[in-house]
Parts: sequence; structure tokens; C-alpha cells
Amino acid sequence: MGYKTIAKQLGEKVTTVGAIIRKWKKHKRTVNLPRPGAPCKISPRGVAMIMRTVRNQPRTTREDLVNDLKAAGTIVNKKTIGNTLRREGLKSCSTCKVPLLKKAHIHARLKFANEHLKDSEDNWLKMLWSDETKMELFGINSTRCVWRRRNAAYDPKNTIPTVKHGGGNIMLWGCFSAKGTGQLHRIKGTMDGAMYRQILGENLLPSARALKMDRGWVFQHDIYITYITFFTCVFLDFFVILVLTVQINLPLKL
Repeated sequence: MGYKTIAKQLGEKVTTVGAIIRKWKKHKRTVNLPRPGAPCKISPRGVAMIMRTVRNQPRTTREDLVNDLKAAGTIVNKKTIGNTLRREGLKSCSTCKVPLLKKAHIHARLKFANEHLKDSEDNWLKMLWSDETKMELFGINSTRCVWRRRNAAYDPKNTIPTVKHGGGNIMLWGCFSAKGTGQLHRIKGTMDGAMYRQILGENLLPSARALKMDRGWVFQHDIYITYITFFTCVFLDFFVILVLTVQINLPLKL
């Protein structure tokens, strides 16, 4: 006798009849089996709701999710929320800080990468890179956490945009190449063209000599209009320093 015939005689759904028969074949009983452990406090619909919230806004806190479920009629604590999210494959991680890039920066970086995609390894070994950065002396910047999956640390939703030179206690200039690091210089006051040329004169060439850079080495620096002036270009030409043209400088807070 088929499922449809039995369901028609009993006035039940075909799926119900099929489930009962399969349970009998497997467990030799039709009554409900004892459930392993305590039942879940959050229904599948509630789980879908909090997963949708976290997917759209990874910085959502557990307290926010508790309040959302409370408004929907489900009362749970923050620990239950955390267990549910971990069961769904998420974990709480600190946000990664990345430069705040606009579309112009992204297009310029992509253009630069395409232009130098086929450069040989020897060309990059001749590069002497430089940059400026700030160092926090007292404490650290605030840390935020996000709910994310593995290998998703640098998803834009899981990062905090940052800007360079946004204030701080110490500003530093440094350079490095494939052969090692060069000199480190502390920047006092506001950087201008004259100060930048003085830093290059006191640190760039000594660093190149200390690193034993090969003939024809190339210097790369930020194209920042405040201190990359005509006189800076003349300074570099005077010392016959080749410069890599880069139009992908990071966004700066003026």
C-alpha cells in the first residue's frame, strides 16, 4: 500500500505518513524520541534574523542582537547570542585598519600595478622605498570587534578606514629595500619642502651607501604636494637619483 493511499484513508498528509513509516523502519517506534540536550532558545527564524543583521552590519554588538530578539518576543542573554553565532561559523575578531581610499586612489593603484606587472625581480631589488608614519606613544587607538568568517578579515565591512597623518605624538621618516632597512629620522614640526630635502640629504644617500645599493638604484616616495616641490625635484636631479613615478599616495588628513 502506498503513502498516498494510507494518507487518504487516515486523512493525513503524505509527508506525515512518510515520516512516521521512516521513523518505524529506523527506530521500531512511532512515539517522539527524547531530544539530546536542552532545546534551542532561538528559533531557526530568529537565527536567520540575527545572521542577516550581522551579515549587513558586522559591527553589531551582542547587546544589540539581544534587544532585537527581545523586540521579536525571544528573551536570551549575550552568551546565547555568542554561542549561536559561533555555531553558524562566525567569531568575534578585532577590526583591521586599512587606508581610507577613494575611487581615484583605487584606480591609480590599479593602473600602477598593471604598468609594473611584468617588471623583473632585479628591477624591484634596485628599489629604495620611503614613507612617513606616526607612532602612538600613550595608549593605543580604540579597538572594535566584528563578527566574521575565517579569511574575511579584510572584507570592507570588517575593517575600519584610517587616514595618514591624523595627529599623534611622533612622526617618523624611514626607508628600506630588499637588502634591509635604512636610517630612521624623527620629524619635528610640520613637514615642508625644505625640511624634506634636509631629511633626504642627511638620510637617503647614507642609507643607500650602507645598504650597498646596486648601480642605477631607484628611489620611491609619496607624491605629496606639500613637500614634493620643484626644488625637491631639482635636489634629486642634482644627486642623480632616479625616482619611481607613483600616483597612488594614500589619503592624507590636512
